[in-house]
Amino acid sequence: MERTKSLILYKEFENGTLFYNFAWIMDHYKSEYYNKEDIEALFYESLHQLMELAVSHGFEGNLWHNFVTFLLVNNENAYSTACEIRGEVGGSINQIALHDFAIMKEVFDFDFHALSEYFGFDCEAALISYESINGSSKIFNQRIRDRICDLCKRLEETTSVVEFKREVTQFYKDFGVGKLGLHKAFRIEHTDNGAKIVPITNIAHVRLDDLVGYEIAKQKLIDNTESFVNGKEANNCLLFGDAGTGKSTSIKAIANQYYDRGLRLIEVYKHQFCDLNDVIAQIKNRNYKFIIYMDDLSFEEFEIEYKYLKAVIEGGLEKKPDNVLIYATSNRRHLIREKFSDKEEVREDMHTSDTVQEKLSLYARFGVSIYFGAPDKKQFQNIVKVLAEKYHVQMEEEELLLEANKWELSHGGLSGRTAQQFINYLLGRQ
Repeated sequence: MERTKSLILYKEFENGTLFYNFAWIMDHYKSEYYNKEDIEALFYESLHQLMELAVSHGFEGNLWHNFVTFLLVNNENAYSTACEIRGEVGGSINQIALHDFAIMKEVFDFDFHALSEYFGFDCEAALISYESINGSSKIFNQRIRDRICDLCKRLEETTSVVEFKREVTQFYKDFGVGKLGLHKAFRIEHTDNGAKIVPITNIAHVRLDDLVGYEIAKQKLIDNTESFVNGKEANNCLLFGDAGTGKSTSIKAIANQYYDRGLRLIEVYKHQFCDLNDVIAQIKNRNYKFIIYMDDLSFEEFEIEYKYLKAVIEGGLEKKPDNVLIYATSNRRHLIREKFSDKEEVREDMHTSDTVQEKLSLYARFGVSIYFGAPDKKQFQNIVKVLAEKYHVQMEEEELLLEANKWELSHGGLSGRTAQQFINYLLGRQ
């Protein structure tokens, strides 16, 4: 529709070419100035692209309604980002948004039966009442797909632009907007234009209760995260200790547990620390809380990437935003490798204490340190029993523990990871 050119806030859509092609067809399909065959070819090409999108995103029902809803929930603009988490905002921007929503509702409500009759194509099964191939999505997960489809159904029931705007705004408040609103976790890609934040669409759905034991450690992590999401003072966290004890699992569980309260997780690898300032610049003015997650963090003596991290955490001219914390896991408490020679009195470096302090200063910038130690034999057996019950392993307890003891002797020793691997082995045999 020609009116789509008058949009002020809602522009630069994802899949925008498809949107504007359909809008053009709606305006010109009966025009005498254009060749009918050319318009028909554009219609079928656009329909093809819409079908591909439906399959990859798991849409169903009215595909055009699904698509327009998808555009609305993913468009990050001055209005949508102001409403995320907080809901309806005041000011003149509401009138501008209402202007755009009037156009979007007109596009949303377009009757495709008119196109169907004109081109002699039955669009009912392909466009109006489309049945999904499967209930899941290759790009979005089931949760996100369902939320988009639910909003679509509510928009279909609206009778005014005000109601239409209210439903979309409520979605922004409940679930956020764009990739940062819809997804829990992200990774970083370095591009020629700087760091790009990319959604991780399949994060393990674990919760802290799934981690057997470590109650004190988990509570310290919960307390700090609670303070953070509530807007209170909180500290950067270092989870350190033995391998396979649940440090990384705890961070993933935090992302799942606090997602609905606006917490997001961004995974950054050591070689990407030079992009940290760019990443923080992209998220510092959003209404979410962000944990920058660094897994298995440690540095050899020759690696200097830790200097980037130190500057970001504390020490640069620009203050770290209040909506950003850093959570890291490591098998080392002191993240930078030290040697006995660092403390020798005679050597090339005359300032011994300066060298040691340089290496310890990174650890000191994590206000909360949480220790995850390897379980003893009794704790390991308890983990095995709890996991066996959870996954319905059919085996007598005495035999279960005997086999578990044999397994851990040849598969990495006493740890929660070893226990989980043992249970996976048993499940594979059932």
